[in-house]
Amino acid sequence: MHDMNRIDKTDYLHRLGKWEQRVFQSIIGRKHVAQDTNRVFEEQLTFGQRVADHVASFGGSWTFITLFLAVMFAWIILNAKSAAAVDPFPFILLNLILSCLAALQAPVIMMSQNRQASKDRLEAHHDYEVNLKAELEIMTLHAKLDEMREQHLVELRSALARQIEILQSINSKLGGESHANPQS
Repeated sequence: MHDMNRIDKTDYLHRLGKWEQRVFQSIIGRKHVAQDTNRVFEEQLTFGQRVADHVASFGGSWTFITLFLAVMFAWIILNAKSAAAVDPFPFILLNLILSCLAALQAPVIMMSQNRQASKDRLEAHHDYEVNLKAELEIMTLHAKLDEMREQHLVELRSALARQIEILQSINSKLGGESHANPQS
């Protein structure tokens, strides 16, 4: 029966996911699972991904909006007032540039958002590992405290039994003396 339990536990360990196995290994090895997920994630980024993140970050800022509006208004004013306008009133070239900008900016922002979602998943997995390890460590501490309490209760019972024996011995000596000396 004992070997059957051992086989079941071993089988259970093989069925654990990679995150649970990692936590289990960290507990056995007394290692930390805490890590800086930002650093880990940043180390995995390629040059193109870093550029896309910076473009998305700049494209979603007030600086970009202000510069964009300033360039657009300057373009409109220069081409509306100038006799040798590069892009006269319907501003077809400006529309083409704006369309190209939107066509390029949208996928870059989506790539950045996908990476952010990946980073969020990595952080969630890391939080899960830390929480699982903490839960297991707390359970281990509770088991140790229960064991210490049981050991303490055994020691108290043993001490109480010794005290009862001593009291009975004293009582029998006192009882024996009172029978031997009835005048006292």
